[in-house]
Amino acid sequence: MSPTFLIFAPMDEIIRIHELSKRYAGSERYALKDLSLSIGKGEIFGLLGPNGAGKTTLISTLCGMIKPSSGELWFGSLNYGRQRRSIQRQLGVVPQEYALYPTLTAEENLYYFGSLYGLSATELANRITEGLQRVGLSEFAKKPIKTFSGGMQRRVNLLAGILHRPDVLFLDEPTVGVDVHSKEVIMALLRELNQQGTTIIYSSHHLNEAQHFCTRIAIIDAGSIVVAGEPDQLIAAVPGATTLENVFIHHTGSQLRDYA
Repeated sequence: MSPTFLIFAPMDEIIRIHELSKRYAGSERYALKDLSLSIGKGEIFGLLGPNGAGKTTLISTLCGMIKPSSGELWFGSLNYGRQRRSIQRQLGVVPQEYALYPTLTAEENLYYFGSLYGLSATELANRITEGLQRVGLSEFAKKPIKTFSGGMQRRVNLLAGILHRPDVLFLDEPTVGVDVHSKEVIMALLRELNQQGTTIIYSSHHLNEAQHFCTRIAIIDAGSIVVAGEPDQLIAAVPGATTLENVFIHHTGSQLRDYA
């Protein structure tokens, strides 16, 4: 079944995906199959889907971590196949799992990750100071990460991915397992980044959060996009739907998607 797109692709696109496919060695099925998509500059774009739908494979491909079996990927005028390193310097990634060293302090972690981006010592120091203050962690800067709560670690995890002020930021479950106050700080910071020009590509199982956070959404299932559009349009297109969760179930079914 061909995907349903409720709005046209953005004119000022920052990512273009054309007939992307990926089949892992030894697998009989495709993790991604002929997937095409355009993401506009400045969007908060949600990639949603059940377990095993292909979200992680798609995001990993967009980040340059895995190579597709076929298809084309473009970042503005740059082609992923030929200019991947140039593209990766413009990307930020905040994984679901904490990418932090537990025995190092928050400040030490940020200095380490910031140094990988090639920032000058002065610029990096300023950004770390500003960042920790922005997420309410200045007084904990010299405390080991292993002493932090989940919400505190999540905030440092986010800072580590945005120190270089990426053009595109990939988020995987950015608020999973955090307290309400940490969630508010994280979401406010993400909206500020977006208003400053960062395009955000967001993946989560928190459908209510996605409904209110994302400007546009694509639902992926079995390696293909089954529907894409603005949250309100997606809801209005499904009879009786009042939430994005209703839309999600309508397009992906209600069966369990457990896998190992």
